[in-house]
Amino acid sequence: MVKLTRIYTRGGDRGETSLGDGSRVPKHALRVAATGTVDETNAVLGLARLHTGGQPETDAMLARIQNDLFDLGADLCTPEQEAPGYPPLRIVEAQVERLEREIDALNAGLPALESFILPGGTPAAAWLHLGRTVARRAERLITELALTEPVGAPALKYINRLSDHLFVLGRAVNDQGRHDVLWRPGENR
Repeated sequence: MVKLTRIYTRGGDRGETSLGDGSRVPKHALRVAATGTVDETNAVLGLARLHTGGQPETDAMLARIQNDLFDLGADLCTPEQEAPGYPPLRIVEAQVERLEREIDALNAGLPALESFILPGGTPAAAWLHLGRTVARRAERLITELALTEPVGAPALKYINRLSDHLFVLGRAVNDQGRHDVLWRPGENR
């Protein structure tokens, strides 16, 4: 566990921050942007959880995902090294596999899609769709980071699977897809 005794350190007052390995980088560095967008995804899921009352399984899934997103943030904020002084926290395949099992279970109870879905329906679904789009932005940043610095394959898989999970979960909380808002191409021409 992490113990925080001070919230501000003044260490970032000149536009730099520390990574998990102690190195200093500009706050606008791609690694920091990716980590921050993962954190933003987590915050959106916190809002979604406010609207999942009466759905303990959904809330439990989102709680696990929120914890995983902190794991992902820890993974991203610690650059990969050949011989680290301590074993850094990394996303593992089991976390990706859990998302896949949950996606499959959720999707099994949903009707086939007849069109693309617009974000909305219920408040929980709208927040989950927003979380999905923020997760996709995090994925774009993480894949860009992976072009120049090592990023673990499980981390890349996790963020990719997460947006799929949030999409399917959004449909599930929309009364098993019955309250999905469907796109009607060209309807307002």
